Amino acid sequence: QIEAEVQRRKQLPHQSVERRAIISKCYKPKHPELYTLQDSFLAPEFLEIERFCTSLGADLQGLLSYLESFSDKRIYRLPVFTEQFCQALLDELENFEQSDMPKGRPNTMNNYGVLLSELGMDERFLTPLRERLRPLAALLYPELGGASLDSHRAFVVRYALHEDLDLSAHYDNAEVTLNVSLGKEFTEGNLYFGEFSQDPSPVPQYIEVEHVWGRGLLHRGGQIHGALPIASGERWNLIVWMRSSAVRNRLCPMCRRKPELVEAEGFGDGFTEPPQGEQQPQTVSVCAL
Repeated sequence: QIEAEVQRRKQLPHQSVERRAIISKCYKPKHPELYTLQDSFLAPEFLEIERFCTSLGADLQGLLSYLESFSDKRIYRLPVFTEQFCQALLDELENFEQSDMPKGRPNTMNNYGVLLSELGMDERFLTPLRERLRPLAALLYPELGGASLDSHRAFVVRYALHEDLDLSAHYDNAEVTLNVSLGKEFTEGNLYFGEFSQDPSPVPQYIEVEHVWGRGLLHRGGQIHGALPIASGERWNLIVWMRSSAVRNRLCPMCRRKPELVEAEGFGDGFTEPPQGEQQPQTVSVCAL
């Protein structure tokens, strides 16, 4: 069973490239303007936070005055997108879902949603968004490579009755995660956060955090979290796993060992080849696939 799962995961990047090629050739976007990030998509408060973080003398205490903080778990909420953008993005995603295009799903825990790289949103939308979030992450999470986030995996998840209702506790394959509530109308389904994965507690303390439309939660990828069951309606969230190769090249965030890398297409889960001249790994591990 393990070998079968290893082989399945090794095929995922290649299958994703094939789907993206078909989508690029055959899918006609309903809102093509959404595929390039524009300032008008971003909440005015986000632009103000960005200006502060890129100014001389920007520091953590100053940044925290712009953010909503939750307990001592280093979870922060901030405005990200405008209402108009969220509505237009949902319209685009629903148009894609109703098409006959091939569709990869976000992961083994989320059966409904869209991989945004396959939709063609990586280069002109998601990479610029990650770059604009990096000054925030540099102040909030310096020890996790916040200043050197250089790749990502981004997807949209959907929760509805008779589909995915909730999400079990887990931590992300990311240094820093952004989770933005896009809508629609729904009840319940709060997020909950426990301990940091590297600091287990015999009696974990959990907190609940409500979704706020257009606003995003920034948290450490290793923060254990999940989603409570939705009671009615339909909920969509944009998830961006942001990764720093400088950090994970030294220590795999999933198995906590030095990674031995396998060649992959795309971002390769955020790992990079060692610089020329360094000894190449002689064995292969699948811990990061």
